[in-house]
Amino acid sequence: MVLFEDKQESELLTEIAVAYYEYEQTQEEIAQRFGLSRIKVGRLLKKARAEGIVEISVKYHPIFSSRIEQQFVNHFGIKRALIALDHQDEEEQRRQVAALVSNYLSSTLKNGMTVAVGQGRNVAAIASHIGVFPEKQCKFICGIGGTQRVGEIIDADHISRSLARKFSASSETLYAPAYVENSELKRAFIQNRVIKDTLERAAKADIALVGIGDMNENCYMVQLGWFTPQEVTYATLNQGVIGDIAGYGFFDINGNPIDTTMNDRVIGLSIDELRNIPCVIAIASENSKATAILGALRSGVIDIIATSASNARTILSLQQNKI
Repeated sequence: MVLFEDKQESELLTEIAVAYYEYEQTQEEIAQRFGLSRIKVGRLLKKARAEGIVEISVKYHPIFSSRIEQQFVNHFGIKRALIALDHQDEEEQRRQVAALVSNYLSSTLKNGMTVAVGQGRNVAAIASHIGVFPEKQCKFICGIGGTQRVGEIIDADHISRSLARKFSASSETLYAPAYVENSELKRAFIQNRVIKDTLERAAKADIALVGIGDMNENCYMVQLGWFTPQEVTYATLNQGVIGDIAGYGFFDINGNPIDTTMNDRVIGLSIDELRNIPCVIAIASENSKATAILGALRSGVIDIIATSASNARTILSLQQNKI
């Protein structure tokens, strides 16, 4: 019986992964073989995926994706819909959606292109996707300033640099904070020549990568400390805000932009500037975001949506019922 302490962890992860995925042994059989609990085996298998020892690529029938994608194209006038199969684990779902975007970029990026990069967990997952990608003589540039969240790397600059390494490309930093306390401070920042020049270059990008947020008093922007629960609650109940693009472009269910007290506090590309970028890819993996995605699609800003099959079905149902 092989004990956990006697093995290097990487070797153990590999052996367990091979036993489970290649030889199709059950977690119970693996637990008995290695002298571990079944729960421990499950955790190690998850860690093997997280560390890239195991790469899972789900291939679904082309009819499934093409039918849903065609409905999205017909209803919303977008270019593509990248639909990942549903997964119960939120992190794994995010990885599955990110993998589709990463592979799309790999096949679409051409030398000389510029990609404006947003922030957040879904955009960060694209940079974290493991794989071998062809070298591209292109640039990744921050479309929003810097931010921090303890325990999570969601900063646009970190994402931009990671994507640049992935494609052996270059990266440009936006030397400004993402969030400031008021519109006056924001105006002062964007008068800076360095910041202004970077934003102008980002606005001329060929592709933009942005997230879609849903609005509630515990939403991600509240967790970051950008907006208060009271501000979000007022915007949703009194102004009809149901979501945001890139963390700060607010809209209602029909995709109309909403002017809220939260506007003009974030240093980044505006909704109008994003609208002028030829290919805006919006990523939203969480199944709580179907309504927000619908509003974002109706805004006319998005060219490609990347989400889960569950979200896709809900969105089509809402659209067909004219909600």
